[in-house]
This record gives sequence, C-alpha cells and structure tokens, in this order.
Amino acid sequence: MARIAYVNGRYLPIGRPAVAIEDRGYQFADGVYEVIKCVFGQPRDLERHLDRLERSLRELRIAMPMSRAALRRVIAETLRRNAIRHAIVYIQVSRGTAPRNHLFPKNAVPSLVVTVRRAPFPKPAEIEDGVDVVTLPDQRWKRCDIKSISLLPNVLAKQQAAEQGAREAWLVDADGRVTEGSSANAYIVDQSGTIITRPLGGEILGGITRQNLFAAAKAAGVPIVERAFTVAEARAAREAFLTSTSSLVLPVTRIDGQSIGNGKPGSITCRLLDAYLQAQGLAAVI
Repeated sequence: MARIAYVNGRYLPIGRPAVAIEDRGYQFADGVYEVIKCVFGQPRDLERHLDRLERSLRELRIAMPMSRAALRRVIAETLRRNAIRHAIVYIQVSRGTAPRNHLFPKNAVPSLVVTVRRAPFPKPAEIEDGVDVVTLPDQRWKRCDIKSISLLPNVLAKQQAAEQGAREAWLVDADGRVTEGSSANAYIVDQSGTIITRPLGGEILGGITRQNLFAAAKAAGVPIVERAFTVAEARAAREAFLTSTSSLVLPVTRIDGQSIGNGKPGSITCRLLDAYLQAQGLAAVI
C-alpha cells in the first residue's frame, strides 16, 4: 500500500509533488519539526510533543498552522490511512511560501506536512550488545533547543559516525565536553551509579524521551546530575547510553572504539530501559 502524507489540507500519495518550490522550508530550512512514536496506532507523549512544537514555532516567530485539536485530528487520520501499527509520525511546519528573500514575508501562511512510516526501533542485538558511538566536534548553531529542520551539521556527523562503523556521533564542544548526539541525548553513569547528562540550554534539545528517562530514574531511586561531562569522563564511565523517540533508551558500550565498563550494557541502563518499555507499552514489541 502506498504511503499517504498530509500536505496543507490534502491527503496525497507520498511520492506526488505537493510542496511549492518557493516554500521557505525548502529554500532556507525556515521551519521546525517533531517526531512522535506511535504504539499500536496510538501516539505516545502527544501533548508534550505538541508543547515542544509550539515552543519551537514561537522561538522562530512562526504561527501554528492550525489549532492543536485540528492537528490531533490530522495526525489520527494520517495514521489511519497508513495503517501502520508501530509508527513514527513526522510533523514539519515551515514559515510558508513567498518569493525568495531572507526577510520574513508578510502575511505568510505556514506550511504543514505530516507523514507516517514504520518505527525504526533498535534491533534486538543493539539492545543486547549495546552500540558504538564516536566523538566529533560540535559544529551546530547555538539554539539546539529549537527543533529546527536545519540539520546539516547533524547529517554530516551521523554520516561520519556511520563510516566509522558507529551507530551515533556524540558531539563535543570547544572545552572537550559532550553536548548530545547527532540525533539523541547523551548520558553516562559514573562509578557511584549516578547518571550524568548535559543540562537543558541552547546546546541541546529538550528530549521527550529524556523527560521519561528522568521520571523512570526517579521512580527507581537512581540519582541524576545535570552537568556537562568530558570525553575522558565518558570513556572512564561505568555505563553510557543515549535516548531519543526512535532509539528509545539504547546502551552505549563503546566510545571511540574503547569499551565502556565491562563492554556490556550496564545494569542501570537495562533497568531504565525495561521501565521505559513498560511505561510506553513497548515491552511486548521490542
């Protein structure tokens, strides 16, 4: 069955041209996006994703393309038309279509695209064995808290990591401290069993899975400290892991080719992964 997308009021086969050439998302990456996990056809954490979408739009001074209630209906209908049980919903909002000019166009109508695809959840081997990450310089802009569609530095980092045989790139600031991954938040567990992760700010995205991870850690009595950690600390950590909507809670067992801890997923990471899967209704899926 052909995939169906929602594009500015119409439901269309995903391969049909539907976005204007002078859409500012296409010409300037002038827009934002959200990625929402769906389990058995039901969106997870939908309201928090919509909160973040609205925040990103406010920061770029782009209007919501429709009410939240209307957007919920569009998401539900796009899911229904694609009939995928475990899916990722991609929402993209651009400033709209106007003759090419760096200045904001007057009276522009925001463009909305919603697509659905099968959820690319981690493979069993990635969960059981953990994954590799490599560290690379963070070359992104200074407002990574905005979920901008301008992702070229992330794309380059992810590609470089893949070419080195790694699942993810952890990005490193000028002071040698990890910010986050190219598409995920980054964490270590120190020798005392404390989770360490970068605090919210312009250097990282406020991940929805990050929020869920914090709740799971609190319920499990696992302490979390929000501070930047260095690459050296990461390599010497007891455990490491990453989180994102599609990667869930994924153990990291090698950084720059060096084993972390005993080279296997750590006990704290595994406990939090299990708690997350239960809370998200994914225990029978993964």
